[in-house]
Amino acid sequence: MTRQKKRVCIWAVVVLGFVALLAAQAVFPGLKLPGFTQLNPTTALAIFLAALFCEYLDSSLGMGYGTTLTPVLLLAGFAPLQIVPCVLLSEFVTGITAGLMHHRAGNVDFLRDRNARKTTILLSSLSVVGAVAAATLALNIPQWALKLFITIIVCGAGVTVLLTARRQLRYRSSHIVALGALAAFNKGLSGGGYGPLVTSGQVVSGVSSKNAVAITSLAEALTCIVGLVAYFVLRGHLELALAAPLVLGALCSVPVAALTVRRLSETTMRLGVGVATCSLGVFALIKLLW
Repeated sequence: MTRQKKRVCIWAVVVLGFVALLAAQAVFPGLKLPGFTQLNPTTALAIFLAALFCEYLDSSLGMGYGTTLTPVLLLAGFAPLQIVPCVLLSEFVTGITAGLMHHRAGNVDFLRDRNARKTTILLSSLSVVGAVAAATLALNIPQWALKLFITIIVCGAGVTVLLTARRQLRYRSSHIVALGALAAFNKGLSGGGYGPLVTSGQVVSGVSSKNAVAITSLAEALTCIVGLVAYFVLRGHLELALAAPLVLGALCSVPVAALTVRRLSETTMRLGVGVATCSLGVFALIKLLW
């Protein structure tokens, strides 16, 4: 058995172990797992599986975790003030882990690749600027207009990625700055939409799709910690019962997502990023105009 197969087997055993424990908690009400005592056992299992699936997509394509998971949690009855900090925490933990796993798997080299380091630093630095700008302008500009503008840009970036999937693009740091600032602004204003803009924007700016996914994971983690600190300063409370299954489920997806990116070809990755970006953009546009 190869080393990769052994890792996948270990990952499967760990995930199935957590699923079995959470399922046992649902079957035997007297069994209480630490951190899961305040949630209905079936709800805890469903959140764990949803976080596992959404983070797998996010760590594989650089987008989709918060955009997909937040509406699901809202439908499950959680309040936005319960969801946002827990999603930020889970994205911070999994983003750091995903960045390290992508580096280890060879999808990116943060130590030797100057452009990868430069892009990560640029995107991370812009998170603070975007958050401040969002807070300043949110009261003066209609949110629907901003969301429509950003949604159109997401769709445009996705189409551009698809049209240039087989072309080698030259790296442009100026594009990274512009799209990074816009993505951070969107994150600070609406809490989502960071991954589609940043990942597709990097690809359009000449970053390889595998590097773009890894860089997005790390940069978004640093963006999330800024938002999480701000949340604690303003509110000072975290819903641990929701955070536990979110963080656990999301973390479990990271190792296999890094291996997935490693196995896919550059063209396949670019097509995947393009399709995912267009899909999320169209979904956001329909939701906005509905």
